[in-house]
Amino acid sequence: MELLYGSIRDYAWGSRSAIAELQGRPVPSAGPEAELWLGAHPDSPATVDRGGERVSLTDLLVAEPDHWLGDQQVARFGTRLPFLVKVLAADAPLSLQAHPDAEQARAGYAAEQARTGCAAGQRRCNYVDPYHKPELLVALTPFDALCGFRDPEVSATALAGFGVPELSPVVAALRAGPAGLREAVRALLNWPDADRAGLVDAVRGADAAGPDAELARELAARYPADPGVLVALLLHHVRLTPGEAIWMPAGNLHAYLCGTGVEIMAASDNVLRGGLTPKRVDVDELLRVLRFEVLDDPVVVARPVAPGVVCWPVPVDDFALHRVTVEAAGPEVRLLLPGPRVVLCHHGKVAVDDGTGAVTLGPGQAAVGPAGAETLVVAGTGVAFVATCGGAATRGKSDFPELA
Repeated sequence: MELLYGSIRDYAWGSRSAIAELQGRPVPSAGPEAELWLGAHPDSPATVDRGGERVSLTDLLVAEPDHWLGDQQVARFGTRLPFLVKVLAADAPLSLQAHPDAEQARAGYAAEQARTGCAAGQRRCNYVDPYHKPELLVALTPFDALCGFRDPEVSATALAGFGVPELSPVVAALRAGPAGLREAVRALLNWPDADRAGLVDAVRGADAAGPDAELARELAARYPADPGVLVALLLHHVRLTPGEAIWMPAGNLHAYLCGTGVEIMAASDNVLRGGLTPKRVDVDELLRVLRFEVLDDPVVVARPVAPGVVCWPVPVDDFALHRVTVEAAGPEVRLLLPGPRVVLCHHGKVAVDDGTGAVTLGPGQAAVGPAGAETLVVAGTGVAFVATCGGAATRGKSDFPELA
């Protein structure tokens, strides 16, 4: 293992305290710090030390794919790290968004490249790479999010409660059950531009009470002419406690509202937005990608794997995430998780050793180890997250040969 130095993204919605406090830096930070990236994404790759100079992990993967990724992962994913780990710290809502599945991403990217050619950051492009982007977020603090469609009847009651006559067709569509979700979303996102501010203002000023009304008013104050304020009320409003997680598969409409968490995702930039943003919303493509089905419960509960070790099962091969808790008086934890591995210390001090080298991590520090390394040994007193390629965390408790 060797130290991995992450890259901080300064999106406007970021916290000026959460990541700085985690890393032991002065608070408040000079500007918003939204995400700490720990991976090999070309936009903000993490780095390692080579002779006193910082070298991009992306460059190392390309130069030494067999060492860092191993033959099996190169055959599956090419010479790239298939996952990206983040510490995400939201002080304000992120946009409503969804992500394509693998087939949609490949087809969409190929079609857009054939038409015009697209690169990350180009405003008129939906697909900037040919990869899917499923995501898992584990709360480090109380965390508010919107995730997945709830019972349309509940949403219909919420919208009807505002007493805004213009919303009657949307309420009627929702009263039809899950079959009406597409029409409800389509109607809201295609609301005439000239009438959007009036609609949101009417909802904001309505004599309505309860959590939905409170959420609508909070969002309307930030986005006074955005129909995404109403779309948000079609989703589950989830309040995670530390250690709980939400899983965002392809086609799941979601938004983070507030809080700090560890997020792991497939390494992609394909985002289709649905509101709560000044950025482009491609309504037709979003409607094509969304899965208009009710999500019974978006919360993923940690699964104990062994003493001090839990995981959050997800049905993808791109990544898996384990949390390891160790105590000075207790035994070390030995993991046979496949490399490459990224380890993030949340609190305390943990020592990690994979046979290629030992590293001691404090809060907010990270390490990376290559494929083909030996058993990962975690010791000390603290909590660490271990990210790897997937497979292990989707199995049952009795099927974990990764625990030595």
